[in-house]
Amino acid sequence: MEQKKTCPVYRKCGGCQLQNLSYQRQLAWKQERCQKLLGEFGKIEPVLGMEWPYHYRNKVQAAFAWDKRGGRIISGVYQSSTHRIVPIDSCLTEDETADAIIVSVRKLLKAFKLTAYDEVTRRGFLRHVLVKRGFATGEVMVVLVTGTPVFTAKKHFVAELLKLHPEITTVVQNINNQFTSMVLGQGEKVLYGPGYITDVLCGCRFRISPRSFYQINPLQTEVLYQKAMEFSGLTGKERVLDAYCGIGTIGIVAAKNGAAHVLGVEVNRDAIKDAIVNARENKIENIYFTCADAGDFMEAMAQEKERCDLVFLDPPRAGASEEFLAALCRLSPKRAVYISCNPETLARDLRFLTKKGWRAQRIQPVDMFPHTQHIECVVLLARVVI
Repeated sequence: MEQKKTCPVYRKCGGCQLQNLSYQRQLAWKQERCQKLLGEFGKIEPVLGMEWPYHYRNKVQAAFAWDKRGGRIISGVYQSSTHRIVPIDSCLTEDETADAIIVSVRKLLKAFKLTAYDEVTRRGFLRHVLVKRGFATGEVMVVLVTGTPVFTAKKHFVAELLKLHPEITTVVQNINNQFTSMVLGQGEKVLYGPGYITDVLCGCRFRISPRSFYQINPLQTEVLYQKAMEFSGLTGKERVLDAYCGIGTIGIVAAKNGAAHVLGVEVNRDAIKDAIVNARENKIENIYFTCADAGDFMEAMAQEKERCDLVFLDPPRAGASEEFLAALCRLSPKRAVYISCNPETLARDLRFLTKKGWRAQRIQPVDMFPHTQHIECVVLLARVVI
């Protein structure tokens, strides 16, 4: 039974907008929001929540800066809609191991006389720390994002970090010397271990690199993907396209669970490299990957009159572009399973598809991010044959 916890900085941080509500009231709020935004398209099934809605985030990133008033290095998260850092040592939604590692890195900076990066002067060393942990495997990646490639005493620094946290399986230095809000830069150096971690999801093993996308809440991701597989109704005969495939998670699960042939499309080249390795590691031979814009790829398939029975689409928060949706309509698969992390853009996209002859047959909300306003939805779409 979930017991209510409170965070002392949630009003400053702004990340957990619903923490003032009990978890059951949060779920009721999200159900009502989905009903308001998506009810015109069909019945909204009861939202699927978590039994223990705390410390679910397997990816934690902290910004580092010099606090002039306190005369010390601070680390934490950017306050909502600002570039001010709220100092945080632990968070009720973040993995506890990751939080402890970030605190240790901050203490080691002082011991090694290393500085935090100053975005105004563009001088200093450490900008961010990113920690990813495989909940099923226990493997831990630490990414030190630095403003310069020069890392004095890096071997000793890493050795001390490993003494404090022997659970760490790889350490990577990422170099980001650009004036940007992006956390990761293009340059990387592996300082310890293989440079990636692995995790297990829906019975499949996945390789996760510093820049590759992997769902943040693995427990609820299993719920989400199982629902997507249920909606897909795979019989062993379908040709499936996995748009926005990332490191291949949905496509590989589908290839293992009834699809005859799966093609994954992703514009991120690093993610495609991981996807190819993931398919090989799982001994999945009925899936292929290509690096391309998914909308352009579907357009080309339609022009070549290639057949596709089912499309999985899992776009970013901005939703799918009109060009992508138009290409989906021209490709004209029998069904589509839309996995959305933003019900507002989902409503916009469903409105477009409804006008083009599609109908939402099932709409299932899944709470991937307890204590926040965010809600994921899985929607089964069918093309109406006139």
